[in-house]
Amino acid sequence: MTIFLNIERVVTDSRLPFTDRPTDRFRLEFEVCRLDWYGLSMLVEFTKMNGAGNDFVLVDDRARKLRLDSGQITRICDRHAGVGADGLIALRPCGSGRADWAWDFYNNDGGNAEMCGNGARCFARFVQRLTGVKKDITFETRAGIITAAFQGERVTVSLTPPKDLRLNQSVALRGGKTMIHSVDTGVPHAVIFVEDADQAMVQALGAEVRGHAHFAPRGTNVNFVQLRGDNSIRVRTYERGVEGETLACGTGVTASALISAELHHFTSPVRVQVQGGDLLEVSFEKKDGQFGNVRLTGPADFAFEGRIEV
Repeated sequence: MTIFLNIERVVTDSRLPFTDRPTDRFRLEFEVCRLDWYGLSMLVEFTKMNGAGNDFVLVDDRARKLRLDSGQITRICDRHAGVGADGLIALRPCGSGRADWAWDFYNNDGGNAEMCGNGARCFARFVQRLTGVKKDITFETRAGIITAAFQGERVTVSLTPPKDLRLNQSVALRGGKTMIHSVDTGVPHAVIFVEDADQAMVQALGAEVRGHAHFAPRGTNVNFVQLRGDNSIRVRTYERGVEGETLACGTGVTASALISAELHHFTSPVRVQVQGGDLLEVSFEKKDGQFGNVRLTGPADFAFEGRIEV
């Protein structure tokens, strides 16, 4: 809020209406601003979207005027007291000049995250709706530069190169030693292969692995992966920052597909069914033992728009 301040000429003529006196006008504006500093709420315009069931609140902050703290973000994402979402994404100008746009991504606990595959697809369509752009776009994340291409309501995002691939780690859990694989696809992911994803103990085991000392200090997302015979997998994900299972996780789907390719000789593209029922597709190239040109394709759907007081 702008403070009105003009003290070049002080008018004290009592014949003028009260609100036309510059001195009084300054005092009124200052009081409104001061009350806002002491905690008056504000209205935030938003768009609600989801990518394969992974849902987000998106806000347009191209003017760089929106300042939300972690408590406000948590309230917006609260499914009972707010809009309800797995995360919040703010559209901002790219200060570095390396991409068309930039985002700030927050999990629903109010903390920043480096990357989100499903969120990236939603963000791209959000930018497309706001700007009318038809061609590919780029945007800067904490994980690096992401490219998005549009195919109707489906979006393909080219992800940053995966790193820190570690296979066959025997990790001591409460139920005994468990074979876990891991890779960073923008954020850290652990992968556990299971016979039946429907029977996986996603909440209990996911929480244990997520905070395990083996993955300290960052912690990890945890994916439970069921192999299928047609170059496809079924994935359920416990997400760090959400602290529970989500209906889909794009970077988790990608991590699961890449590790399936490494260990079980899956070829590109790998089809992935997520807990929400949607099918995503992960494509990649592999050269000299390294994965590259990793792409994630899937839906990005608008739900509704609104305003919320925070």
